[in-house]
Amino acid sequence: MDKLTIGLIDAARNGDIDTLQNLITEGADINAHDEKGFTPLIIATYNRQYNASKWLISHGADVNAADAGGNTALMGACFKGYTDIVKLLISSGSDLNRQHGNGGTALMFAAMFGRNDIVKILLEHDADKTILDSRGLSVFDLAAQQGNETAIGLLETY
Repeated sequence: MDKLTIGLIDAARNGDIDTLQNLITEGADINAHDEKGFTPLIIATYNRQYNASKWLISHGADVNAADAGGNTALMGACFKGYTDIVKLLISSGSDLNRQHGNGGTALMFAAMFGRNDIVKILLEHDADKTILDSRGLSVFDLAAQQGNETAIGLLETY
């Protein structure tokens, strides 16, 4: 991994927009991947760097880029429960129904980890609740395994 990419990843992690701007001006690839497949946007969203995430998106970051496991920024924000970042990513065109390496979706992450405010947001934006993961499990199945009755109620409502 080159120095520009290392710098971008670090600046994204820390929300350092000035450094992001400088590195992009120097020719860094805004969609570069580190050794785990993380892009600056994925790192910024995982670390709840809202302003850096917004800046990266406005400067051409791919909202649907995935890491080595197939996880996108949206999946990570759903797992972590970052509602503000989820809304930003959705409004920026994130694929709500993209599946990672094991077939999981952002909606599945939100339901499994009790992020019911995010479950509702995703359903309001027409996330597909019929998708099955690689084991043949639906978001209903995953919510039930976790005892997430609130998510099940939301899934039945939308």
